[in-house]
Amino acid sequence: MSNQIRLQALSEFLKSRRAAISPAAAGLPEGTRRRTPGLRREEVAQLAGVSNTWYTWLEQGRDIKVSPSVLDCIAAALQLTKDERSYLFALALESGAGNAVNPREEEPVIHPALQKILQELKTCPTLISDRHCAIVGWNEAAAHVFLDFAKLPPEQRNMISLLFVRKEFRRLAVNWEQFVRGYLSIFRAYYGQYLEDSWYDQFIAGMKSQHPEFNQLWEESRVSSAPDVVLEFRHAKAGKMLFHLTSLQVQGAADLRCSIYTPAGDSNTESKLKQLLEQHLQ
Repeated sequence: MSNQIRLQALSEFLKSRRAAISPAAAGLPEGTRRRTPGLRREEVAQLAGVSNTWYTWLEQGRDIKVSPSVLDCIAAALQLTKDERSYLFALALESGAGNAVNPREEEPVIHPALQKILQELKTCPTLISDRHCAIVGWNEAAAHVFLDFAKLPPEQRNMISLLFVRKEFRRLAVNWEQFVRGYLSIFRAYYGQYLEDSWYDQFIAGMKSQHPEFNQLWEESRVSSAPDVVLEFRHAKAGKMLFHLTSLQVQGAADLRCSIYTPAGDSNTESKLKQLLEQHLQ
């Protein structure tokens, strides 16, 4: 990530988080003549105990000196979550630039133990993805609920791209935007961790040019390493299905993520999934 792109990302993130906080939530009077939602810049500066000029420069993406203690105050004023705070620090201090990036990095290999876990989660569609959100592993349940990733060339298995390109996902997810927001929040967390990986900037630029909806959702600047999401699917064969998404980091040299879609306990999703799998075996 170039310095200019990093500062632009920092600017967009601060603006989006400021717009997401109401004066009441920040303990401030509503006042009148608010032309934009959320807090004003001077209100964030006041809450953080910094000068309005300094905060304005920070939000404008100027290349100024910042310290961890001041960033802590900014994070508190904007009521950032732990993941959002990490993202702020990564952009402002370039703390994510320490992650080594190997341009010749090979496709991650799924460890036999992890492959065993995938096979055992028979009624939980499960995906294994890398730090680019490329699908590198999946189980049979995932192939039947989402799509058969084996039929796609490896370079087309990026989950972020698939959500916008493949019509199957739009038809499947009733709350499609929520589904996308969950993955984009994970993707942005990776983006902040790997500032030296130019792949992200190239990929984001391509998605913005090809998919206006991506640009709109990306600008919301949501960040979460493990979003808590309940998803409603309308499967072509099984009908309504409800899942809880659990996202786990896989320990090891490769930065892999295990996304498990657990059938909601108060629904008949699990029985429907079993029937779907049994029909395939017949």
